[in-house]
Amino acid sequence: MTINKRLLILSILMMSATLFYAQGPGRERIKTLKVAFITERLSLTSEEAQLFWPIYNEHEKILEGIRRNERVELKSQAILLENMSQEETSTLLDKYIAMHKKKYNAEQDFIAEIRKVVPPKKVLLLLKAEEDFKKRLLQQYRKRKMGGG
Repeated sequence: MTINKRLLILSILMMSATLFYAQGPGRERIKTLKVAFITERLSLTSEEAQLFWPIYNEHEKILEGIRRNERVELKSQAILLENMSQEETSTLLDKYIAMHKKKYNAEQDFIAEIRKVVPPKKVLLLLKAEEDFKKRLLQQYRKRKMGGG
């Protein structure tokens, strides 16, 4: 990828991040930034991209469903933790373990599926890119929060 193309993508990401924070958090805006970030990091060919994105998007839907369940079933009950019986906390802990198993299984299935369409190096680059994106998003959030705006 040429330096000019990288600078253009970086500029778009930075402007998008600025707009994102100026207009408040929006899931679609974050998704758009994430897609651009991953696309730049993986340098997918057009053939790879056609196969990659449907699998990736389906995986994201599965994870969002698991996260939604986690919020509803676990975090809402965690507030009441102090007043729960031993049996109730045991049930809650079992739910927690089950949620983590679902996440783990979803990741395993995703990696098995995605490695059929992109080389292993790009799978590892994807995992790194996702972590890097989360870190940058958190840094932007903290910076914005510290700046008072």
